[in-house]
Amino acid sequence: MSATVEDLETEVLALPAAQRARLVEKLIASLDVEPDVENAWSEEVERRQGEIESGTVMLLPGAETLSRLRAEFK
Repeated sequence: MSATVEDLETEVLALPAAQRARLVEKLIASLDVEPDVENAWSEEVERRQGEIESGTVMLLPGAETLSRLRAEFK
């Protein structure tokens, strides 16, 4: 007997948060991902990390960033 999506959902939502998070990670990883997209993201991450390490960009605390965005879009 196979479980329906609704049955699985009910069971999964009853799991502790850490187990649900682990399951989410596994499900996302199981989705088909285009290699070109993955490569592009990897290159972008490396580029941004390089900018941070070289000091060409300035990091801001999250709260300050959100404050600036709220002010800009008022």
